[in-house]
Amino acid sequence: MSSRQKLIATFAIVLIGLIPALSQAAPPTVEIIAMAHPPVQSALKPLREWLSGQAGKVRVVEIDAESPAGEKRLETIGLKGHVPIAILIDGKTRFQRKDGSAVNFVNFPAVKESPAGIRGDWLTEDVQAAVLERLGKTRR
Repeated sequence: MSSRQKLIATFAIVLIGLIPALSQAAPPTVEIIAMAHPPVQSALKPLREWLSGQAGKVRVVEIDAESPAGEKRLETIGLKGHVPIAILIDGKTRFQRKDGSAVNFVNFPAVKESPAGIRGDWLTEDVQAAVLERLGKTRR
């Protein structure tokens, strides 16, 4: 093998070794835009606990929905009016479940404890599944 061939082979080996590092995307960003009121905070507790266990794998940003920054962020994603909760994963509130149905992470989760008039169609498990999918993992 000539020195040129050795150099090309070495370069190829180095490049192949770098491919996994280059293909890793930035960690997902989970934005929680929520009102600071007790029912909202209680509804988000399970999600926040799960996200705290994802430290280092997920970037979490929290914004008070009633602050000027929160109102502006909600407006930029097309939400107006009384929106107690909006959860975005990499800037999106809408995701598709494994069964093909759509879910929108807006308003309260779809549990009996949530106020009926502003109950969304999502569960904490839906957010977890979307984050895990983004991380390239599947749910157990």
